[in-house]
Amino acid sequence: MAGKLEVERKYEVPADFTLPPLAGVGGVASVGDADDLRLDATYYDTPTLRLARGRVTLRRRTGGHDAGWHLKRPAGGDRSELQVPATSSRQTKPPAAVTAQVRALSRGEALQPVARIRTHRIERALRAADGSTVALVAEDSVNTESLHGSRPERQWRELEIELVDGSRSALDDLDAALRAAGARPAASPSKLAQALGDDYPAAPPSPTKPSPLAVYVRDQRDAIIEHDPGARDGEVESVHKMRVATRRLRSTIRSFAPLLPAVTDSGWALDRLHDEIKWLTGILGEVRDGDVMGERLTTAVAAEPPELVLGPVAARVEQFLAGRTAAARERLIAGLDSERYTGLLVELDAFVDAAAGQVARKQLMRLAHRALRRADRRLAAAEHTPPDAPALPGHATRDERMHEARKAYKRARYAAELVAPIAGAKATKLADRLTDLQDVLGAHQDSIVTGELLRELAVQAYAAGENAFTYGLLHARQHEHGLLVLNDLPKVRRRAAKAARKLY
Repeated sequence: MAGKLEVERKYEVPADFTLPPLAGVGGVASVGDADDLRLDATYYDTPTLRLARGRVTLRRRTGGHDAGWHLKRPAGGDRSELQVPATSSRQTKPPAAVTAQVRALSRGEALQPVARIRTHRIERALRAADGSTVALVAEDSVNTESLHGSRPERQWRELEIELVDGSRSALDDLDAALRAAGARPAASPSKLAQALGDDYPAAPPSPTKPSPLAVYVRDQRDAIIEHDPGARDGEVESVHKMRVATRRLRSTIRSFAPLLPAVTDSGWALDRLHDEIKWLTGILGEVRDGDVMGERLTTAVAAEPPELVLGPVAARVEQFLAGRTAAARERLIAGLDSERYTGLLVELDAFVDAAAGQVARKQLMRLAHRALRRADRRLAAAEHTPPDAPALPGHATRDERMHEARKAYKRARYAAELVAPIAGAKATKLADRLTDLQDVLGAHQDSIVTGELLRELAVQAYAAGENAFTYGLLHARQHEHGLLVLNDLPKVRRRAAKAARKLY
């Protein structure tokens, strides 16, 4: 299985089009011999063309130099491509490695053939003076057959140029030369779009002035879908961004519930939707927390003088966290492969649609301000709790109340982000100040969680006959760090309050 970023441009060309001389253009020194290829591709999608709606294409192609399964999805202005070799010439069912990558888009629906596209391709390599390939230029004669409806077969010519080792400026130069010769940028986004014709899903119309609430919830839903493939592949950043999107959705539901639909079309109550998003946040968080804690403890051990690191501390930390994170990853993949997850995505679709109505600016600002006032009250309650107050049933400790305040400020920050499109720079400034406040409280909470983990590791080390001194030392350092970071709390709180007064 291989992935790459595909940087290409497609053109419509007249019947009498002739490829112009490209030597000397964009660093091209020579044009290679023509490679005559016969490509036969079957495209797959759900019965409702969910992949096409997301501008994702999945095909199984024979012929050429990269026969097998190809999955292409948008990546900025370019496309990312995943290639999986076919296990046999008779394989017609997409492999699990591919179906998992599109599960968030397909919502678990079965994939079936929707089009067959045969291409007679004449491909030439455009080479630089050092022999490297700047780009590949292909002249295609295309014949398409729709398997999704009763669309007639279509035939046309097109031109495609794909960057290989060249620069984007070289691609721009080549583009200019091709246009001067009569090529025109393709009006259709893909061969599949032309094969399906009117059946190919059009881009959804955007409201003239969508409300910030509608945009915010839509963007978070889209972020979950976008980062799903990377989270499945174990990409740390994808797990993080997917988790942040779920947190923003949960916070929006809590902060702006009066403006959101109480029940979805299928009967889900808003509380149930929140709880299901919380479940997804949890299984993502187990993986994310393991990654962060591993880096945090590894750095802490490495910072100690060698004479204070007694026993196999680094090895025990690594082994313990690796095992825990591996188990968390298994639970994450099981969750992402579950019907519970696809059901949640379907409900999020309905939720996004239902939240698309216009909302008064005054209502949004009022609820965003209320989220901040709630956070301020929680921090005040934490500060009025004695640090040495015992943990009693029904009474939160000071550290627990600090943690609750941190979560409340995170919700207030997300609320400020949401209203920024209508409140402008003042809301953005407040969000930045709340991030600083949240970071101080977060560093305090992280020191507590890290200390608890070090205590657990110390118990394990002692039971194994190892010296537990270093774990105690690290625990003390974490406790000290947690107290020190709170020294910054008055300053960041004043700055946040000042920004809030200007906004609300």
